[in-house]
Amino acid sequence: MMGYLRLASLALVLAVLIMSPMNPGPAAAATAAEINRDVNSALQKLYARRPEAKMLAKKAKGILVFPHIVKAGFVVGGQFGEGSLRIKGKTVGYYNTVQASYGLQAGAQSYGYALFIMTESALNYLKKTSGWEIGVGPTVVVVDEGMGKNLTTTTLRDDIYGFVFDQKGLMAGLGLQGTKITRIEK
Repeated sequence: MMGYLRLASLALVLAVLIMSPMNPGPAAAATAAEINRDVNSALQKLYARRPEAKMLAKKAKGILVFPHIVKAGFVVGGQFGEGSLRIKGKTVGYYNTVQASYGLQAGAQSYGYALFIMTESALNYLKKTSGWEIGVGPTVVVVDEGMGKNLTTTTLRDDIYGFVFDQKGLMAGLGLQGTKITRIEK
């Protein structure tokens, strides 16, 4: 058991070292101003690369954006990031995203994601829960390149559409299922 813990600790340290060049920001929690700046930048880049995201933004009741998430692991892994909820272009709250995992995994990466909340009921669910786990509650559909080409305002049927962006690093697999989102104070 002690050998396994040492191996897991060493893997986590190595993952952090690997991620250091990919993470230009400080390791400490971001301030509200830093989160807002990063969210603005992330949305501008996302809209430039994915026009369907810009189309969704016009119809969305709210947009929850996590501009920079760090994920690392070796058998045992985790991820963390902070972001904000925007309604009509204004920040109305700050959130963190956390996920723990175990299994066949090794590596480290950084990425961001944006959740376009399309229904009032999904927005209310996010606001009222103390912690929301993706996969439980409103339906979340992750939009890939193929699906994005067929997405129109008449085909929108789900509660939330998610876009993953700015992936950097080496880690097999990326999913939002099981990610816990919690409101934080800034």
